[in-house]
Amino acid sequence: MRRILTRDDFGGRRVNKDQDVLLDIDKLYVSFDLPEGELRAVHGVSYRVRRGGVLGVVGESGSGKSVTTQAVLGIVPRPGRISSGEIRFYRDKGGAPVEITRLEPDKKEMNALRGGDISLVFQEPMGAFSPMRTVGAQMVEMLRIHRRVSRAEARERSVDMLGRVGISNPRRRIDQYSFELSGGMRQRAMIAMALLAGPSLVIADEPTTSLDVTIQAQILRLLKDLQEETGMSILFITHDLGVVAQIADEIAVMYLGKVVEFASAEELFHNPRHPYTVNLLKSITRIGSGKRRLSAIEGRIPSPFERPSGCPFHTRCPEMMPGLCDRFEPENVEIAPGHDAGCWKYADERPAQGVVNAL
Repeated sequence: MRRILTRDDFGGRRVNKDQDVLLDIDKLYVSFDLPEGELRAVHGVSYRVRRGGVLGVVGESGSGKSVTTQAVLGIVPRPGRISSGEIRFYRDKGGAPVEITRLEPDKKEMNALRGGDISLVFQEPMGAFSPMRTVGAQMVEMLRIHRRVSRAEARERSVDMLGRVGISNPRRRIDQYSFELSGGMRQRAMIAMALLAGPSLVIADEPTTSLDVTIQAQILRLLKDLQEETGMSILFITHDLGVVAQIADEIAVMYLGKVVEFASAEELFHNPRHPYTVNLLKSITRIGSGKRRLSAIEGRIPSPFERPSGCPFHTRCPEMMPGLCDRFEPENVEIAPGHDAGCWKYADERPAQGVVNAL
């Protein structure tokens, strides 16, 4: 019998039952109160990031990937708000979690967590570095905020980290401005600053999108090498399945603010189960496929203002079951150990006719 995933599957409220879990997101909802109405950008997201692991989060633009990570960092832009759900960060194995959703975004504890325990690699480093100050000055300041070190020691650590991420002549580069560096070098400097305070978790939000293919491969290899060397965890956000295949241990597939499938990378690519994931993989160009016509998912992702009833994917799904998928939202069920999907095809029980779907 397939098991519906419940709150207890995500670590409990106070005790870390699974000591391998570093970050636990449980039924998270994030909304934006706009003049047009309520925009529900994140709709009940639950996933976990394991210690020393790499979780890839994949989805189209508008699926809620980045807003979820903004909630983790306490930087959801106004008028956005976390309407319900919990985010727990476990500094120590078996210890009590930091309840991120209960922290004030601008208070001391959240500021200590952000940058010290959890750091962010932006998609575009030009927006992360100030053009008015050298890269080194910004790295030194960031390190001294989160760690008690002298200015001289902070500079030496910064030089060392720039060298570790593959920047040549780091003692000279540290005194340059971000606009004096190439795109690939700026991204490496951004990674160096993110790792400088020794965080447990690095969130990489589309960090290779603006880079050419050669530099992209180098950055992915660098992140993976540093992850294996330091033991940190990575939460890797992308819309590109080809990219996530190169770095992730586990993958969460998001659609319209919800995780519709979660599995190990190997399992997901070899045995996808949710119709959205299946069709997403069919749209990838494969070596040796000859002149096979690429498959495309029909239609567009619905507007969050007009979220469809039932399964969020039913308006585009070739396997949609009328009267069921368009009326009732499926729970994620465990199909195999470590592999779950939210689709009525895998449910042991289906709602009786006339039951109103609770959104």
